Amino acid sequence: MERAVSLIRSATLSDVAEYAYAATAPAGARLIFLAGACPLNDDGSTAAVGDYAGQAAKAVENLKVALGDAGADLEDVISTRVLVATTRQDDLVAAWEVVRDAFGPHDVPSTLMGVTVLGYDDQLVEIEAVAAVLDA
Repeated sequence: MERAVSLIRSATLSDVAEYAYAATAPAGARLIFLAGACPLNDDGSTAAVGDYAGQAAKAVENLKVALGDAGADLEDVISTRVLVATTRQDDLVAAWEVVRDAFGPHDVPSTLMGVTVLGYDDQLVEIEAVAAVLDA
């Protein structure tokens, strides 16, 4: 299946980053702007209270559902922003590793940010994403 998203890797920037530095989609691709995927259970409660990796996993699970509802999947994502309520780099890394692993070789450009607070009780992680698809 042909994909709209092309990942761009830089030969001159550091190869330490675990993601592509840029991505493009062709003219005519349908862009999908997703609300931040939160680690919420079906009943609205927050999943994995106190667990950064657990909340990241639930947020990825919910992101996949929202993408599917829009006619896309993780390989159609063109960029992400991962928000983590913490001041500790270890917590950021714990959340990031789950997101990175979920995307596998489709290592989209991403921003990882520590924030002071997120919107739901006990929420530690949120994942924003933009996707692009070619309509048949």
